[in-house]
Amino acid sequence: MSSTVDGRPTPSVRGVLADNGALAGLLVMVVALSILAPSFLSTQNLLNVGVQAAVVAVLAFGSTFVIVSGGIDLSVGSVAALSAMVGAWSSAEAGLPGPLALLVGLLTGVVAGLVNGVLVAYGRLPAFIATLAMLSVARGLTLVVSQGSPTETPDVVGFLGSNLTPYLPMPLLVMLVFFGITGFVLSRTYSGRAMYAIGGNEEAARLSGIDTRRQKLVVYALSGLFAAVAGMLLAGRLSSAGPQAAVGYELDAIAAVVIGGASLSGGVGRATGTLVGALVLAVLRNGLNQLQVSPFWQQVVIGSVIALAVLLDTLRRRTR
Repeated sequence: MSSTVDGRPTPSVRGVLADNGALAGLLVMVVALSILAPSFLSTQNLLNVGVQAAVVAVLAFGSTFVIVSGGIDLSVGSVAALSAMVGAWSSAEAGLPGPLALLVGLLTGVVAGLVNGVLVAYGRLPAFIATLAMLSVARGLTLVVSQGSPTETPDVVGFLGSNLTPYLPMPLLVMLVFFGITGFVLSRTYSGRAMYAIGGNEEAARLSGIDTRRQKLVVYALSGLFAAVAGMLLAGRLSSAGPQAAVGYELDAIAAVVIGGASLSGGVGRATGTLVGALVLAVLRNGLNQLQVSPFWQQVVIGSVIALAVLLDTLRRRTR
Protein backbone atom coordinates (compact mmCIF):
# COMPACT_ATOMS: atom_id res chain seq x y z
CA MET A 1 0.00 0.00 0.00
CA SER A 2 1.43 3.38 -0.94
CA SER A 3 1.89 6.16 1.59
CA THR A 4 0.79 9.71 0.87
CA VAL A 5 2.62 13.02 0.68
CA ASP A 6 0.55 16.22 0.68
CA GLY A 7 -2.52 14.13 0.01
CA ARG A 8 -1.01 12.50 -3.05
CA PRO A 9 -0.08 8.81 -3.20
CA THR A 10 3.64 8.07 -3.17
CA PRO A 11 4.39 5.36 -5.71
CA SER A 12 5.96 2.20 -4.32
CA VAL A 13 9.10 0.64 -5.79
CA ARG A 14 6.89 -2.10 -7.18
CA GLY A 15 4.64 0.46 -8.84
CA VAL A 16 7.57 2.37 -10.31
CA LEU A 17 9.01 -0.81 -11.81
CA ALA A 18 5.59 -1.82 -13.17
CA ASP A 19 5.31 1.52 -14.96
CA ASN A 20 8.89 1.39 -16.24
CA GLY A 21 9.42 -1.91 -18.00
CA ALA A 22 12.84 -0.90 -19.33
CA LEU A 23 14.09 -0.09 -15.82
CA ALA A 24 12.78 -3.41 -14.50
CA GLY A 25 14.45 -5.22 -17.40
CA LEU A 26 17.72 -3.39 -16.75
CA LEU A 27 17.71 -4.43 -13.09
CA VAL A 28 16.95 -8.03 -14.03
CA MET A 29 19.85 -8.06 -16.50
CA VAL A 30 22.24 -6.57 -13.94
CA VAL A 31 21.28 -9.19 -11.33
CA ALA A 32 21.52 -12.06 -13.83
CA LEU A 33 24.87 -10.93 -15.21
CA SER A 34 26.32 -10.38 -11.75
CA ILE A 35 25.56 -14.07 -11.05
CA LEU A 36 26.67 -15.46 -14.40
CA ALA A 37 29.75 -13.21 -14.75
CA PRO A 38 31.10 -12.16 -11.32
CA SER A 39 33.47 -9.61 -12.87
CA PHE A 40 30.49 -7.73 -14.33
CA LEU A 41 29.97 -5.74 -11.12
CA SER A 42 33.59 -4.65 -10.83
CA THR A 43 34.05 -0.89 -10.67
CA GLN A 44 36.14 -0.81 -13.84
CA ASN A 45 33.61 -2.82 -15.83
CA LEU A 46 30.69 -0.67 -14.69
CA LEU A 47 32.63 2.43 -15.75
CA ASN A 48 33.23 0.75 -19.11
CA VAL A 49 29.49 0.19 -19.45
CA GLY A 50 28.87 3.89 -18.79
CA VAL A 51 31.48 4.94 -21.34
CA GLN A 52 30.09 2.50 -23.91
CA ALA A 53 26.58 3.88 -23.33
CA ALA A 54 27.63 7.53 -23.59
CA VAL A 55 27.81 7.95 -27.37
CA VAL A 56 24.53 6.13 -28.04
CA ALA A 57 22.86 7.92 -25.13
CA VAL A 58 23.75 11.40 -26.41
CA LEU A 59 22.59 10.43 -29.91
CA ALA A 60 19.40 9.02 -28.40
CA PHE A 61 18.71 12.18 -26.39
CA GLY A 62 18.70 14.13 -29.64
CA SER A 63 16.50 11.49 -31.25
CA THR A 64 14.09 11.76 -28.30
CA PHE A 65 13.19 15.31 -29.35
CA VAL A 66 12.43 14.12 -32.87
CA ILE A 67 10.45 11.03 -31.87
CA VAL A 68 8.43 12.89 -29.22
CA SER A 69 7.41 15.37 -31.94
CA GLY A 70 6.26 12.53 -34.17
CA GLY A 71 9.26 12.43 -36.51
CA ILE A 72 12.27 10.21 -37.11
CA ASP A 73 15.93 10.99 -37.74
CA LEU A 74 17.90 8.30 -39.55
CA SER A 75 20.88 10.57 -40.19
CA VAL A 76 22.32 10.99 -36.68
CA GLY A 77 25.10 8.41 -37.12
CA SER A 78 26.32 9.96 -40.36
CA VAL A 79 25.98 13.50 -38.99
CA ALA A 80 28.03 12.45 -35.96
CA ALA A 81 30.79 11.14 -38.24
CA LEU A 82 30.69 14.23 -40.49
CA SER A 83 30.81 16.65 -37.54
CA ALA A 84 33.79 14.88 -35.98
CA MET A 85 35.58 14.72 -39.33
CA VAL A 86 35.01 18.41 -40.11
CA GLY A 87 36.24 19.34 -36.63
CA ALA A 88 39.35 17.17 -37.00
CA TRP A 89 40.05 18.45 -40.54
CA SER A 90 39.65 22.06 -39.39
CA SER A 91 42.42 21.51 -36.86
CA ALA A 92 44.76 19.16 -38.74
CA GLU A 93 44.48 20.65 -42.26
CA ALA A 94 43.06 24.17 -41.91
CA GLY A 95 45.17 24.97 -38.85
CA LEU A 96 42.34 26.27 -36.65
CA PRO A 97 42.89 26.26 -32.87
CA GLY A 98 41.40 23.20 -31.15
CA PRO A 99 38.44 24.98 -29.45
CA LEU A 100 37.50 26.75 -32.69
CA ALA A 101 37.75 23.47 -34.64
CA LEU A 102 35.46 21.88 -32.04
CA LEU A 103 32.96 24.71 -32.53
CA VAL A 104 33.09 24.26 -36.32
CA GLY A 105 32.33 20.57 -35.87
CA LEU A 106 29.35 21.32 -33.62
CA LEU A 107 28.02 23.91 -36.07
CA THR A 108 28.27 21.30 -38.82
CA GLY A 109 25.85 19.12 -36.89
CA VAL A 110 23.45 22.02 -36.34
CA VAL A 111 23.50 22.91 -40.06
CA ALA A 112 22.80 19.29 -41.03
CA GLY A 113 19.91 19.24 -38.56
CA LEU A 114 18.53 22.51 -39.93
CA VAL A 115 18.63 21.10 -43.47
CA ASN A 116 16.60 18.12 -42.23
CA GLY A 117 14.19 20.51 -40.54
CA VAL A 118 13.74 22.64 -43.65
CA LEU A 119 13.07 19.58 -45.82
CA VAL A 120 10.51 18.23 -43.34
CA ALA A 121 8.81 21.45 -42.21
CA TYR A 122 8.91 23.56 -45.37
CA GLY A 123 9.58 21.01 -48.12
CA ARG A 124 6.95 18.71 -46.57
CA LEU A 125 9.07 15.65 -47.22
CA PRO A 126 8.36 12.67 -44.97
CA ALA A 127 10.91 12.68 -42.16
CA PHE A 128 11.95 9.14 -43.11
CA ILE A 129 12.88 10.22 -46.65
CA ALA A 130 14.50 13.53 -45.71
CA THR A 131 16.74 12.05 -43.03
CA LEU A 132 17.52 8.97 -45.11
CA ALA A 133 18.81 11.33 -47.80
CA MET A 134 20.88 13.20 -45.21
CA LEU A 135 22.28 9.87 -43.98
CA SER A 136 23.72 9.30 -47.45
CA VAL A 137 24.81 12.91 -48.04
CA ALA A 138 26.55 13.26 -44.68
CA ARG A 139 28.36 9.93 -45.04
CA GLY A 140 29.46 10.88 -48.54
CA LEU A 141 30.73 14.28 -47.39
CA THR A 142 32.63 12.56 -44.58
CA LEU A 143 34.42 10.44 -47.18
CA VAL A 144 35.09 13.49 -49.37
CA VAL A 145 36.59 15.51 -46.50
CA SER A 146 38.66 12.60 -45.19
CA GLN A 147 39.60 11.11 -48.57
CA GLY A 148 38.83 7.79 -46.94
CA SER A 149 41.48 8.06 -44.21
CA PRO A 150 41.20 8.74 -40.46
CA THR A 151 42.17 12.22 -39.28
CA GLU A 152 43.79 13.01 -35.95
CA THR A 153 41.60 15.00 -33.57
CA PRO A 154 42.69 18.15 -31.71
CA ASP A 155 43.57 17.88 -28.03
CA VAL A 156 40.29 19.42 -26.91
CA VAL A 157 38.38 16.58 -28.60
CA GLY A 158 40.77 14.02 -27.15
CA PHE A 159 40.00 15.49 -23.73
CA LEU A 160 36.34 14.51 -24.20
CA GLY A 161 37.40 10.88 -24.44
CA SER A 162 39.75 10.98 -21.45
CA ASN A 163 39.31 10.47 -17.70
CA LEU A 164 39.09 13.43 -15.35
CA THR A 165 39.91 11.04 -12.51
CA PRO A 166 40.32 7.24 -12.46
CA TYR A 167 36.62 7.01 -11.53
CA LEU A 168 35.17 9.84 -13.62
CA PRO A 169 35.45 9.35 -17.41
CA MET A 170 34.61 12.46 -19.41
CA PRO A 171 32.16 10.57 -21.73
CA LEU A 172 30.14 9.58 -18.67
CA LEU A 173 30.09 13.16 -17.40
CA VAL A 174 29.04 14.51 -20.81
CA MET A 175 26.27 11.91 -20.99
CA LEU A 176 24.90 13.03 -17.62
CA VAL A 177 25.09 16.70 -18.60
CA PHE A 178 23.13 16.11 -21.80
CA PHE A 179 20.68 13.93 -19.90
CA GLY A 180 19.98 16.96 -17.70
CA ILE A 181 19.69 19.26 -20.71
CA THR A 182 17.24 16.90 -22.42
CA GLY A 183 15.07 16.61 -19.32
CA PHE A 184 15.06 20.38 -18.88
CA VAL A 185 14.14 21.08 -22.52
CA LEU A 186 11.32 18.54 -22.53
CA SER A 187 9.77 19.48 -19.20
CA ARG A 188 10.62 23.13 -18.62
CA THR A 189 10.64 24.94 -21.96
CA TYR A 190 8.06 26.10 -24.47
CA SER A 191 9.75 24.11 -27.22
CA GLY A 192 9.56 20.94 -25.11
CA ARG A 193 5.83 21.37 -24.55
CA ALA A 194 5.40 22.13 -28.25
CA MET A 195 7.19 18.86 -29.12
CA TYR A 196 4.66 16.85 -27.12
CA ALA A 197 1.77 18.81 -28.62
CA ILE A 198 2.98 18.35 -32.19
CA GLY A 199 3.62 14.65 -31.63
CA GLY A 200 0.22 14.18 -30.04
CA ASN A 201 -1.77 16.00 -32.73
CA GLU A 202 0.03 18.33 -35.11
CA GLU A 203 -3.09 19.96 -36.52
CA ALA A 204 -4.47 20.66 -33.04
CA ALA A 205 -1.07 22.10 -32.05
CA ARG A 206 -1.13 24.39 -35.09
CA LEU A 207 -4.67 25.57 -34.36
CA SER A 208 -3.72 26.30 -30.76
CA GLY A 209 -1.15 28.84 -31.98
CA ILE A 210 2.07 26.79 -32.10
CA ASP A 211 4.29 27.57 -35.08
CA THR A 212 4.79 23.91 -35.94
CA ARG A 213 7.24 24.56 -38.77
CA ARG A 214 9.56 26.67 -36.63
CA GLN A 215 9.40 24.13 -33.80
CA LYS A 216 10.37 21.35 -36.21
CA LEU A 217 13.44 23.39 -37.14
CA VAL A 218 14.31 23.54 -33.43
CA VAL A 219 13.76 19.80 -33.06
CA TYR A 220 16.03 18.77 -35.93
CA ALA A 221 18.66 21.39 -35.07
CA LEU A 222 18.85 19.95 -31.55
CA SER A 223 19.12 16.45 -32.99
CA GLY A 224 21.99 17.58 -35.23
CA LEU A 225 23.76 19.30 -32.33
CA PHE A 226 23.48 16.25 -30.09
CA ALA A 227 24.72 14.05 -32.95
CA ALA A 228 27.76 16.32 -33.33
CA VAL A 229 28.52 16.04 -29.61
CA ALA A 230 28.22 12.25 -29.82
CA GLY A 231 30.60 12.26 -32.80
CA MET A 232 33.13 14.28 -30.81
CA LEU A 233 32.84 11.83 -27.91
CA LEU A 234 33.48 8.89 -30.21
CA ALA A 235 36.41 10.62 -31.91
CA GLY A 236 37.83 11.56 -28.53
CA ARG A 237 37.74 7.96 -27.37
CA LEU A 238 39.48 6.78 -30.54
CA SER A 239 41.84 9.82 -30.81
CA SER A 240 40.85 10.13 -34.47
CA ALA A 241 37.84 10.84 -36.67
CA GLY A 242 37.17 7.98 -39.06
CA PRO A 243 35.15 8.07 -42.29
CA GLN A 244 33.20 4.98 -41.24
CA ALA A 245 32.65 6.06 -37.63
CA ALA A 246 29.20 5.61 -36.06
CA VAL A 247 27.87 3.38 -38.86
CA GLY A 248 24.55 1.95 -37.69
CA TYR A 249 24.45 4.08 -34.55
CA GLU A 250 21.21 5.71 -35.68
CA LEU A 251 19.47 2.37 -35.19
CA ASP A 252 20.88 2.02 -31.67
CA ALA A 253 19.74 5.56 -30.87
CA ILE A 254 16.20 4.91 -32.05
CA ALA A 255 16.17 1.56 -30.23
CA ALA A 256 17.26 3.24 -26.98
CA VAL A 257 14.45 5.79 -27.25
CA VAL A 258 11.83 3.13 -27.98
CA ILE A 259 13.09 0.74 -25.30
CA GLY A 260 12.85 3.68 -22.90
CA GLY A 261 9.10 3.88 -23.49
CA ALA A 262 8.74 6.49 -26.24
CA SER A 263 6.10 6.00 -28.90
CA LEU A 264 7.12 6.11 -32.55
CA SER A 265 3.77 7.74 -33.28
CA GLY A 266 4.85 10.74 -31.18
CA GLY A 267 3.70 12.55 -28.07
CA VAL A 268 5.33 10.18 -25.56
CA GLY A 269 8.91 10.02 -24.33
CA ARG A 270 11.19 11.07 -21.47
CA ALA A 271 14.88 11.70 -20.96
CA THR A 272 14.95 9.19 -18.11
CA GLY A 273 13.51 6.45 -20.29
CA THR A 274 16.01 7.15 -23.05
CA LEU A 275 18.91 6.96 -20.59
CA VAL A 276 17.64 3.61 -19.31
CA GLY A 277 17.23 2.38 -22.89
CA ALA A 278 20.83 3.29 -23.73
CA LEU A 279 22.04 1.56 -20.57
CA VAL A 280 20.02 -1.55 -21.46
CA LEU A 281 21.84 -1.82 -24.80
CA ALA A 282 25.25 -1.16 -23.21
CA VAL A 283 24.71 -3.64 -20.38
CA LEU A 284 23.45 -6.26 -22.81
CA ARG A 285 26.47 -5.91 -25.12
CA ASN A 286 28.93 -5.84 -22.24
CA GLY A 287 27.30 -8.82 -20.57
CA LEU A 288 27.32 -10.90 -23.73
CA ASN A 289 31.02 -10.13 -24.15
CA GLN A 290 31.62 -11.13 -20.54
CA LEU A 291 29.86 -14.43 -21.24
CA GLN A 292 31.96 -14.85 -24.42
CA VAL A 293 28.92 -15.07 -26.67
CA SER A 294 29.79 -15.03 -30.38
CA PRO A 295 29.45 -11.54 -31.97
CA PHE A 296 27.21 -13.14 -34.61
CA TRP A 297 24.76 -14.34 -31.97
CA GLN A 298 24.99 -11.03 -30.11
CA GLN A 299 23.22 -9.29 -32.99
CA VAL A 300 20.44 -11.89 -32.85
CA VAL A 301 20.03 -11.48 -29.08
CA ILE A 302 20.06 -7.68 -29.16
CA GLY A 303 17.51 -7.54 -31.99
CA SER A 304 15.26 -9.97 -30.14
CA VAL A 305 15.48 -7.95 -26.93
CA ILE A 306 14.55 -4.75 -28.77
CA ALA A 307 11.53 -6.42 -30.37
CA LEU A 308 10.48 -7.96 -27.04
CA ALA A 309 10.83 -4.65 -25.19
CA VAL A 310 8.62 -2.84 -27.70
CA LEU A 311 6.07 -5.68 -27.69
CA LEU A 312 5.84 -5.75 -23.89
CA ASP A 313 5.52 -1.98 -23.71
CA THR A 314 2.75 -2.04 -26.31
CA LEU A 315 0.88 -4.74 -24.39
CA ARG A 316 1.31 -2.84 -21.14
CA ARG A 317 -0.13 0.35 -22.63
CA ARG A 318 -3.11 -1.54 -24.08
CA THR A 319 -3.78 -3.19 -20.72
CA ARG A 320 -3.68 0.14 -18.91
